[in-house]
Amino acid sequence: MAEGLPASPARAPARPAIDRAHLERMTGGDAALAREVLRLFDGQAAMLLSGMCGAPPSAMAVLAHRLRGSAIGVGAWEVARAAMSVERAAAPAAGTADRQLAIADLAAAIEEVRTDIAALLGDRC
Repeated sequence: MAEGLPASPARAPARPAIDRAHLERMTGGDAALAREVLRLFDGQAAMLLSGMCGAPPSAMAVLAHRLRGSAIGVGAWEVARAAMSVERAAAPAAGTADRQLAIADLAAAIEEVRTDIAALLGDRC
């Protein structure tokens, strides 16, 4: 288990990307606060991912670390794991292909979580 993240179970396609029980604990059961936190995370995830694209490895690692912390806060475990992979891929020993693959995996995890957030907030159109 890596740095306090739960073990990675095999994900069923219908499993929510946000751990609702964790989010409820983190927001003290305040539904309005949970909605606001999700809105903030949604915007932050998109912004940080955008910042990682084309960034030097050191900046990429910092942005991925920020995203990982935020993802843990809302219970977006797959985003947290993917962000940790980007942090590792940003190490000097890693190659460009490793970074690109890690960013692609992170982008997919973020897309999944943003879809879940839209459903939770009722923003689907």
